[in-house]
Amino acid sequence: MDVSAGVWIATLIVLGAVLIVDLLIIGRRPHEPSIKESSLWVTFYVALALVFGVGVWLTSGGTIAGEFYAGWLTEYSLSVDNLFIFVIIMSRFAVPRKYQQEVLLIGIILALVMRGGFIAAGAALISQFAWVFYIFGAFLIYTAIGLARQGEMDEADYKENVLIRYARRALRVSPDYGNGRFTTVNGDGRRMFTPLLLVMIAIGTTDLIFALDSIPAIFGITEEPYLVFTANVFALMGLRQLYFLLGGLLQRLVYLSMGLAVILGFIGVKLVLEALADNNVPFINGGEHVGWAPHIPIWLSLTVIIGTLLVATVASLVKSSREAKKELVGAER
Repeated sequence: MDVSAGVWIATLIVLGAVLIVDLLIIGRRPHEPSIKESSLWVTFYVALALVFGVGVWLTSGGTIAGEFYAGWLTEYSLSVDNLFIFVIIMSRFAVPRKYQQEVLLIGIILALVMRGGFIAAGAALISQFAWVFYIFGAFLIYTAIGLARQGEMDEADYKENVLIRYARRALRVSPDYGNGRFTTVNGDGRRMFTPLLLVMIAIGTTDLIFALDSIPAIFGITEEPYLVFTANVFALMGLRQLYFLLGGLLQRLVYLSMGLAVILGFIGVKLVLEALADNNVPFINGGEHVGWAPHIPIWLSLTVIIGTLLVATVASLVKSSREAKKELVGAER
């Protein structure tokens, strides 16, 4: 896929303009969006990604478009899992609902910046060292095993990291959020940080951890930096509105982490197999290609990703519905 500088610039300008519009809406009127408002924005962003994929199809062919859709779905799924951690952070720090929109938008911007850096680093490494795929694959398999063992995370499992604990000790933090800024003035006229600063530290470190998972995952689907970047951007767009749209539904997706474990494990194995098929590492098979290792086609990757997400979602909703009925029967007794 040959992407000219002009296409890169046009893409950055358009996506940047969309993000600026989002920023202006938040800056003008911080609020908790309604279901209708959230639904319209989520639909708009999903439609934008689908249309972009059609454009890729028309200009570069079905295989490249399939790589974009597979990458976007994978990153979107990881981002939804990221939302669940955001829910826990918001609850733990008791962030008022009217300020949560602003926190989420800043968190998404941080995620974009971090992922952009990781994409550039990953693309540079891959272009120079083919053996990086072995490392990416092993890391994804390790992450998948960790997700499968951990299961769904709840608020009791969340532990403040070392940066948050240090900030609590080193900084004067007020007990309330004041006017929703990072600083406020107390009754004695002394300026203090609000808990919003601690929330942003928590969100930023969470973004960093998720970026470490998401970038190897999408490089396992496509090596095109343009597709990696755009898939990540489209996956992050609309997450703020999706947070308010899903609401309690996030708590019902009990098998989402298990589904993501399957997807990451599959992509990890795919990376290792393709690294073996193109092997040039001297101490593996004498530096020769491994003949039995296949290249997994993009249609199969897309099928596995979509199928796993559907099964995980349906199974989660069925289990949640059964548990809700049991609780209702128990309450009636």
